[in-house]
Amino acid sequence: MRIPDTGVRLLSIAILATLSACSTSKYATPPDPVTKDFAGSEDVKMTTAAIEVEFWKSLNDARLTGLISDALTSNHDLRIGLARLNAARALLRQSRLDYLPTITASGQAGDGRSSAAQLPGVSRADRDAESYEVGIDAVWELDFFGRVRNGVRAQRAETAATAADLASLQVLVVGELARAYFEHEGLLARLTVARNNAVNQRDSLQLVQARLDAGRGTEFDTARASAQLQTTLGRIPPLEAAAAIAEHRIAVLTGRAPDALNAELATPAVAVSLPTIVATGTPGELLRRRPDVIAAERRLSSAASRVGVAKADLFPRFSIGATIGSQATDVDALFERDSETRFVALGIDWSFLDIGRIRARIRAADAAAEANLASYEQTVLQALEEAQNAVVSYDRALREREHLRAAATDTTRAATLARLRFNGGITGFLDVLDAERSQLETQDQLAQSETRSATALIALYKSLAGGWPR
Repeated sequence: MRIPDTGVRLLSIAILATLSACSTSKYATPPDPVTKDFAGSEDVKMTTAAIEVEFWKSLNDARLTGLISDALTSNHDLRIGLARLNAARALLRQSRLDYLPTITASGQAGDGRSSAAQLPGVSRADRDAESYEVGIDAVWELDFFGRVRNGVRAQRAETAATAADLASLQVLVVGELARAYFEHEGLLARLTVARNNAVNQRDSLQLVQARLDAGRGTEFDTARASAQLQTTLGRIPPLEAAAAIAEHRIAVLTGRAPDALNAELATPAVAVSLPTIVATGTPGELLRRRPDVIAAERRLSSAASRVGVAKADLFPRFSIGATIGSQATDVDALFERDSETRFVALGIDWSFLDIGRIRARIRAADAAAEANLASYEQTVLQALEEAQNAVVSYDRALREREHLRAAATDTTRAATLARLRFNGGITGFLDVLDAERSQLETQDQLAQSETRSATALIALYKSLAGGWPR
């Protein structure tokens, strides 16, 4: 079937006009705020070397490495994020199809009879009529003013933002799992401290009870020793509950049932050595790799393209429609030369004359772009704030840990000396109780400080977008 010359001319004009059209929105990424490199201290050195993405491997904890690997493949939040990304990619493919004509096909077969009043004098058999029709319809919007192109750009930017959202979620899951893991290890350490001190305090109670039975002690010493032992034993149940809750959280983060890892996590892991030199990169590199910053920038780009879509409505919308088909009263006559049908038309959408509504949509799109700009700038500042805070927190956590390590050594030595002095009759049992109480408190504080140091390191890597191999 041959398209008429008029249709060819219309099609040629449309193609040339579309190729020469350049009405698309302009967008440039806003500049990032200038900031100095991350400053370290005498305790922690911050280098501008490349960020360590799989930071957990440098801690040499095989159990933690295995748990994170499980989470990256089985975590349900990550599965949801991946499904959303796949949906966004499908929408992007759909938007790209707007560049091409929309083609549909149709077919119809009919059998009808006219009444005698409609066809007087015609026999009944001759009033019966059959009709058969098939056709292909095509409609192509001519993107003179960039409506389609800006729509595709907006969806492309939105898809990139969704991909960055998935990366943010991955960083969050890795950081949350590592934090829960070290909190669990810290709780096991505190349980060990409490149980060991309970053993020592039980020995002290037995000692003063034996002295009382021998007539050389007092009920006052026995009561105080018993009270201190019971207080220490009272610390254990809430610590056990907190450890169990942490185990359940770790299991769910890896996509398992809450009690699936109880046996595996029951024993403490080998203590990890925390680094005193951390590769952070530069603040500029941080902003270019942080997925939340990337997502905010891509949504700003999408909003700018939506402004272009809205502005395109200020101009008429042109489209070419074409129909090619075959129509006959007998199915055997379909597709014969004389059964050919065709139609080509240039359509114009005059809705651009509704200026009030169009300008209202443009103002709404401009406002949305302004909001996305403010959101982007806020995300940048929050990323820098989070990283700076994490650097300071990790540095101070290591300082605190060193002081408490020295204090724990001193209180342990003091408790030993107090017991020896009491056994030698040099001092009273009150000194033993005070020394043992100080030992328990300091060792417990040290265990908590070890946890804070580890979780501060995790927070630092999380602020640096560790866990996301871009």
